[in-house]
Amino acid sequence: AELESDMLRRVRALLRELDGQNPSCQSDRGMLRWTLHKKIEQNPSSSCVLVRILLKELERAERGDLRHYIIPLLHTLMYTLIQAPCVPDELCARVYDFCKRLLTLPKPFCTIGLDYAHRLQVERMAPGTLYHRMVISEQSLPSVSFPYQDRIFIFADPELLPEAICHVLVTDTKAAQVSQSPQGCMSCVVTHTLQAALGDTCDIHGLQARLQALSPGDVEHWFQQVVAAVEGTGSEGGSDRGQHTERLESIYHSLLGCSPTGNAPREGLQATPLPNPNISFHLWTEDEQLWKELVLFLRPLPQSCEPDCPGPELEPLEERDILEGCDCCQRSRFSVLSTDSGIERDLAAGDEPERSRLHRKGGIKKKLSSLDSVALLQAGSAVPGGKPPGKLPRRSGMSLESLHRLHTARVVLLGDDRILGRLAQAFHSLRKREARRVFLTSRLNLQFYHIPVVLDNAGPEELCEVAGYLGRADPWYESNINTLGHIIPKLATMPPSRALVTDLFLTDVIAYYARMGTQPVCFQVHSVKVLFQDPAQDPAEDVFLTELLTQVQDSPSHRELSTAKRKSSLDSPGMDLTVTYRKVVLSERQKELALSLRSTGLLLKAIAAEEAEDLGCLSVTITEIIRISNLAGRSFSAVANRFKTREIRIRSPEQRPFTVRLDKDSRRIYRDVIGLEVSPCLEPSYCLQKTRTMKLSPHETGDVGLAKYLPKSLLLPINTFAGVIQ
Repeated sequence: AELESDMLRRVRALLRELDGQNPSCQSDRGMLRWTLHKKIEQNPSSSCVLVRILLKELERAERGDLRHYIIPLLHTLMYTLIQAPCVPDELCARVYDFCKRLLTLPKPFCTIGLDYAHRLQVERMAPGTLYHRMVISEQSLPSVSFPYQDRIFIFADPELLPEAICHVLVTDTKAAQVSQSPQGCMSCVVTHTLQAALGDTCDIHGLQARLQALSPGDVEHWFQQVVAAVEGTGSEGGSDRGQHTERLESIYHSLLGCSPTGNAPREGLQATPLPNPNISFHLWTEDEQLWKELVLFLRPLPQSCEPDCPGPELEPLEERDILEGCDCCQRSRFSVLSTDSGIERDLAAGDEPERSRLHRKGGIKKKLSSLDSVALLQAGSAVPGGKPPGKLPRRSGMSLESLHRLHTARVVLLGDDRILGRLAQAFHSLRKREARRVFLTSRLNLQFYHIPVVLDNAGPEELCEVAGYLGRADPWYESNINTLGHIIPKLATMPPSRALVTDLFLTDVIAYYARMGTQPVCFQVHSVKVLFQDPAQDPAEDVFLTELLTQVQDSPSHRELSTAKRKSSLDSPGMDLTVTYRKVVLSERQKELALSLRSTGLLLKAIAAEEAEDLGCLSVTITEIIRISNLAGRSFSAVANRFKTREIRIRSPEQRPFTVRLDKDSRRIYRDVIGLEVSPCLEPSYCLQKTRTMKLSPHETGDVGLAKYLPKSLLLPINTFAGVIQ
């Protein structure tokens, strides 16, 4: 009763934080969920108690229509259930029924409910499946039955974060991997899976001692046996939980070589730690660095490959090959004269033992048809939040249902809005590469995450607009992730004794975010075309995510010209501008307006102030200069004109230059600008198909051919725990 009372008190404190009733100590913000799960690790037998409490709170929230409690409680429950040593089937069944009831609610409740219902169905049939799949994919353990790989990439801009913070983060991510080894992770999978199936009859200490005494090769053998048994249960339609338990009990006897489990000493449930995921930290110093790291994740360089001495079978991966993204450039092609007929029965009798090693070598892959290439592009670019493309007509060939991406890259952007601006540029460049040649889309599931970092010299409302929007849209993101913005800078100033606990907290929260944050919020990327004062200079094209700022540029030639043409002792500040834009109206009809005014600057905001607003609109603020005449002479006042639009064109009739800054980044400033055009950035694959169609049908104005099956706008998805709650 005391344990249950303590757990209930912790859960209720977590719910009060969601309601905005922060705890008395502000430093505890964001740590309630972490301390709750740490309590379970210290006392594994309490995991079922916590699952029952969380389930009761979920049912109470369902009855009281407290929907903002549902997703945080459900994520907490599932994270507990994954790590729990053993959960009774009747308790899993109740959670499964609750998830099915979420299917009647709007998004994201039905989406998350369906995902968790599917996972629970697998877990009920083969207990321990969710744990072992998570460890196998995160640690890239060899497994034929489950060949998936996950990796977390943390990217930070060294020019935006202090060196001390970067150093601490590099040290932490390396330290998290030091105590882990492949055989240690395999032992964790074997131990947890056997205990989940056999319960408290499993001699957990004897099992751990036996695995520690084995060689790495023997540990991998038993690991493969366990994985094959678990994955085989799900693949066989007639298999049930009883057969699964019998298989694992047989493996348990063979491994320990002991008497039946009923005679084993009952020591109660023991915790099997969940290994830290594979996290790599990268200082973002090159524009193409993201692309290179993703390619190397898919095609790692062989350890035996040396740049000066390439092996006979494999050439080193050159930078040129990485940038081009060619999937067949990493192996040399050899012309091999075949002397066999290609028919197995024609082999000589002496070749019989070699049949198992027969394989093709140096073959040329079949080029995808246009429909298959567009299907891949559609799968890689269609993200929630945009207008769904049409259904692609299928011919013979690959189907999207059979497209399994075995690799998942979880890219975490650490910083403020400026690093997200760099991400928008890199994402646009990546999509342009995929439009020309499909490489990553068919192989890689790419997920983006954002953790804000707030420095003392800037407020969160100035440089962390994206994180602020995500926090308003998803309270669980606000509670768990936005609170890290103030904690991370303190790591560099803490003494080592205190920083150790905080480092563990930081690593655990990043892992929790990457594991459970599966719902994307899609932000419209905007393109800008910049026209320069020099006619010989070609226009520049760029993209931005958060904002665009223009200011009058102090040019000596125009200052002299203004002095020569001055008609009075008081000159008007600013410059003349012609602004043409399409006004956003409720009827969605396009209404083009034009303004001629004098202004000192213009600000375009792409991030909505409220989560209910359209993320595809631009909020425009123009500082207009109004001339006022009175008895004392002439004076000027500044008036802010505000409106919303999707496209806007700005010109300087007097050819007076101004500056353009993108995404609040002082490194992305264009000077000597006399005009610009801003519009939603189009998906590069759509543009490519549109161009091809126009060449064949120049008189067609709408989307025809394959272009109508592709999403039109380029959206950048950033994952949170709930997405945007309706």
